[in-house]
Amino acid sequence: MAGTPTAGSSGAGSSKQPARLDGRAMAGMLAAIVLLACLASDALVANSALTIPLVVAAAVAAGVARWGVPRLRRLKLGQVIREEGPQAHHSKAGTPTMGGLLVVPVGVLVGALLDPTDPRLPAVAAITLAYMAIGAVDDWRSLTRQTNTGLTPRGKLLLQALVALSFLVWAAWGGWLGGGTPGDVGLPFGWVLPLGLAIWPLGLFVFLAESNATNLTDGLDGLAAGCGAVVFTGMGLQLMLRGHGGDAAMAGFCAAMAGCWLGFLSQNRHPARVFMGDTGSLAMGAALSAVALLSNSLWPLLLMGGVFLAESISVILQVWVFKATKGPDGQGHRLFRMAPLHHHFELGGLSEQGVVLSFWGVSLILVMLGLILRP
Repeated sequence: MAGTPTAGSSGAGSSKQPARLDGRAMAGMLAAIVLLACLASDALVANSALTIPLVVAAAVAAGVARWGVPRLRRLKLGQVIREEGPQAHHSKAGTPTMGGLLVVPVGVLVGALLDPTDPRLPAVAAITLAYMAIGAVDDWRSLTRQTNTGLTPRGKLLLQALVALSFLVWAAWGGWLGGGTPGDVGLPFGWVLPLGLAIWPLGLFVFLAESNATNLTDGLDGLAAGCGAVVFTGMGLQLMLRGHGGDAAMAGFCAAMAGCWLGFLSQNRHPARVFMGDTGSLAMGAALSAVALLSNSLWPLLLMGGVFLAESISVILQVWVFKATKGPDGQGHRLFRMAPLHHHFELGGLSEQGVVLSFWGVSLILVMLGLILRP
């Protein structure tokens, strides 16, 4: 559960909850789907080797998370819950956060070691860890201040932008932006969008938008981790399905990152024993952005990460509508019961696990659509 702002909440109270879904069974089902997808790719696609990094990263991450959660608890790194958030979430106060520190390095290490000769992998690993560090500072300041806000929004964005620009310079120097064709963005049906130098501001926007979108999605037990595992798997699959041997190194990195989030789900599924915090969610978004920019996969990321996009847009619309309709009493219209979007459905009567399972399902559908409409 990240320290993300709620963009206006309604006064809706808790509603009747349907029969609870089993978090362990949900996580096991998702892991089985991802594993089967990687096995199928390895069996049917030349040069595909997604299963081993997926399984290794998942096993190591699960072990590290199980070992690390009690230590985070002993360090009293307990999540501070927003007062304006859903009342049902107040019972989660004190659950250890900053869980991204336990699993992100696992995914990065496994993914980066797959092909030590590929110079892109250190760059992707570096920016993933850099965003993890920014998230860790933000989480730490929240914990020490006992508030749900750490870095100022402006300071946080500035750090993210500086790191992203450093990555873009590195990638441009290596000739990797656009997957080796600088400035070109691949689209379905063989179309190409030649952006030229405009790839720079677009790349910066992608890092800021994607990392903050994954951050906003981290609001329910297992939601961001499960969606992240699905999207990373989809990104890896589409890279292997492009022909010409695919992009095995970058696809393997995606599989390793999917594995680390599956491993994290062993402790983050409902009822969560740990939250990833900004430490994990910012790193997730940065890794997806870096992979997309270096493999000409911006379109697949946009489509497959549709849940992240919807979460972010819901906050933007909630704030905009509220401000546009605000009257003399300071009150405005709220488009959603509460934003981000997962809280809207939660306050509408769907159980937390029901929302998570639905969003996982939507992510799976979007991944399949992205595979069909890949560049």
